[in-house]
Amino acid sequence: MADIMPQPAVAGAGFISVANLVHWYDSSRRDLPWREPGVSAWQILVSEFMLQQTPVSRVLPIWTDWVRRWPTPSATAAASAADVLRAWGKLGYPRRATRLHECATVIARDHGDVVPDDVDTLLTLPGVGAYTARAIACFAYGQSVPVVDTNVRRVVARAVHGLADAGAPSATRDHADVAALLPTDATAP
Repeated sequence: MADIMPQPAVAGAGFISVANLVHWYDSSRRDLPWREPGVSAWQILVSEFMLQQTPVSRVLPIWTDWVRRWPTPSATAAASAADVLRAWGKLGYPRRATRLHECATVIARDHGDVVPDDVDTLLTLPGVGAYTARAIACFAYGQSVPVVDTNVRRVVARAVHGLADAGAPSATRDHADVAALLPTDATAP
């Protein structure tokens, strides 16, 4: 993805036009295997754990091997902690691997091997925070929930508020800003 956001449609205006933003996305987006149709909620959850503070380029090969080896929460839960840590490889922050293993165990045991589909239940899982819970609800289950990371905050600051700097994070403000932009019909483009 390009590091540079499109410039405002009118010099000095501060705002980015929707057309420019959509064009920028169309020309800069990355094809990510965990965003493809047919990818399971478990595979999306695994990607979200792996992507925490880790570049996509490092995650891709490990994610591919992981979901091939352990395609379900119960398969991951049945693996030894040592195997999970070895498979995590060079992603860094091995505590995430341990938490993913714990998360898989809880999903297999308490949720019938099905990743929960609501944010509140997702938040009860080991290692799942607000961003990850919302990302799973959105990307795995198509729910219209705000998923806000640093990049989304930057886009909203520029496109909606006309600001070059997103300022200090505020979960309440940031979620409200993004929620206001979400379509009411989750199937709408």
